[in-house]
Amino acid sequence: MRSYRKELWFNIPTRRAFVNITPLLEECVRESGITDGLLLCNAMHITASVFINDDEEGLHEDFERWLEKLAPEKPYEQYRHNVGEDNADAHLKRTIMGREVVIAITDGKLDLGPWEQVFYGEFDGKRPKRVLVKIIGE
Repeated sequence: MRSYRKELWFNIPTRRAFVNITPLLEECVRESGITDGLLLCNAMHITASVFINDDEEGLHEDFERWLEKLAPEKPYEQYRHNVGEDNADAHLKRTIMGREVVIAITDGKLDLGPWEQVFYGEFDGKRPKRVLVKIIGE
């Protein structure tokens, strides 16, 4: 069995955003040379997420509104965590959207369902953050 590891770095200029990282993961699969295995992709920061869903602008706006209802950014003082910080909402949003995805690799390609794409979700941006890609297989 072989393994491959790569870090993807993001510096999102806004507090929140969703970035389609599927093409970056497809490139990782090509670089790895692994044709049958598993890809793990996880956010290495507790205010960012990796998840799978549809790449549809309206859905992304729905996520934003839904997450803001569940864990509103303001007022900052509503959260006990926000002592010297203002990102408690980002921690909660990350928990809701998830930390990682695992995707099968079959015949050298990501084995995703129809319309499935992989996203990096940023909930407290404006600084560099990394995502780990680990691939194992043959």
